[in-house]
Amino acid sequence: MAPQPLTVGTAGHIDHGKTALVRALTGRDTDRLAEEQRRGMSIELGFAEIDLGDLGDRRLSLVDVPGHERFVRTMIAGASGIDMFLLVVAADDGPMPQTLEHLAVLRALGIEQGVVALTKIDLVDEETRELAAETTVEFVPAAPLVEVSSRTGQGVEELRKALAAVASKVTCLTSNPHEGALSQTPPLAGEPVLHVDRAFTVAGHGTVVTGTLWSGTIERGQRVTILPQGREARVRSIEVHDRALEVADSHQRVALNLGGTERGEVARGDVIATEKSGVEVTYRLDVDLNTGAAAILTEPRVQVHLGTRDSAARVVDLGDGGAQLRLERPLLARAGDRVVVRRIAPPDTLGGGVVRDPSPPRHGPGWEPPGPGEEPAPTPPPPPPPTKPGPFARKVLTELEKDGSRPRGAVQLADDLGADRREVEKAFGDLATTGAAVRAKADVLYAAPVYDKLAGLVIALAERDGATTIAAVRDSLGLSRKYAQALLEQLDAEKRLRRDGDRHLPRQNPSGQQPQ
Repeated sequence: MAPQPLTVGTAGHIDHGKTALVRALTGRDTDRLAEEQRRGMSIELGFAEIDLGDLGDRRLSLVDVPGHERFVRTMIAGASGIDMFLLVVAADDGPMPQTLEHLAVLRALGIEQGVVALTKIDLVDEETRELAAETTVEFVPAAPLVEVSSRTGQGVEELRKALAAVASKVTCLTSNPHEGALSQTPPLAGEPVLHVDRAFTVAGHGTVVTGTLWSGTIERGQRVTILPQGREARVRSIEVHDRALEVADSHQRVALNLGGTERGEVARGDVIATEKSGVEVTYRLDVDLNTGAAAILTEPRVQVHLGTRDSAARVVDLGDGGAQLRLERPLLARAGDRVVVRRIAPPDTLGGGVVRDPSPPRHGPGWEPPGPGEEPAPTPPPPPPPTKPGPFARKVLTELEKDGSRPRGAVQLADDLGADRREVEKAFGDLATTGAAVRAKADVLYAAPVYDKLAGLVIALAERDGATTIAAVRDSLGLSRKYAQALLEQLDAEKRLRRDGDRHLPRQNPSGQQPQ
């Protein structure tokens, strides 16, 4: 029986040479977008296969993640399905802020095995190189460190050997999701579960989704369910690194051509699974916090990442090393899945945990689940949401109305108003709940009339040109990329636009025809 495939994920600070190193290892440039090539930085996830040759008999898929702090969300989406890491540190910089945050993400996901590549050694003197190596080893003492130059090829073969050696020791499957290298693999390992990280159309073939197959196998012709919508689809064909297969195994990077669904009906963050997979569409998670518990429990509201989806959440301390995370949008979870928890503002990775219960009732500390034959105790109904903003929320709304198309975030508003950040964040929630404002992103809240005007302008732009992009909205409306992206993502979520790669298309153009 052939050894199970593995997925390797890169990690590291921007401009430390991750993509160049992937190119040296695989011969493939994972920066496929024109904007990535123009700016010289990764924005989206990239994928390639590492050929180990005679060094090992395992197939290694590689996920190349962005290193910029603005794309941590994308990094987590790529890292959530990996078995081992390839941490990249530039010899001329040493460990930098995103090096440390990416390490925090890996620890939260339970990814403990990997290799460190000290890159750009051809650009520094020996003393600088040694200092960078020593500093890096302090952060990841258990991982082998290999010094490489992607430009000259020095050390690349040694790196390939180190990856093969670590891969030979990684244990994929485990009956206990709290142990093992890929600890996000839940007990129901026989059923296929794929968290979608890309969705696009291929002319003549239709909808294609990609992701790492977390568990089970998936076969051509199999009927699957797209969650959270619950829509059925059929697997028309399967590819793994451009190879057509009849069956894909867990831990492989997989592309599925889906029949019975349109491109706008599936997106990053969705899950492809079977009815028996046990994946819950949930607004609550009980989790055992295994890293950063103290920091997480002091935050009233956090950003929770699971798979390729994320949501803001309220934190309830369960008093036993766990927390209930009450989500603002549904996540797709099984018991044993790993979550990453980040601070909303200022953004930072706090830690993570393991899902104890993917669909619990609302409860606090001291709650015990009913035993066999017992009836669960009635759960008191949650307090009704506010029907109109309170005095402080109205004050915040006045400030947002003044801000117009560039609203301040909670931290800046709290500072300007001399208020506590948590009070402003609560006001944000009340304004969004009552409809007085629209939350386009966790920290981008528009006064409702301002949002309606901007939304109309964006849709008109998309209808005029047949599609629009972040850059086009930014330039046409005079916004920064942050606000342009927030507007487009909100309109996608409202089903008023539909995303196709980096383009956002009107749902229906003035002639009544769907754009091609």
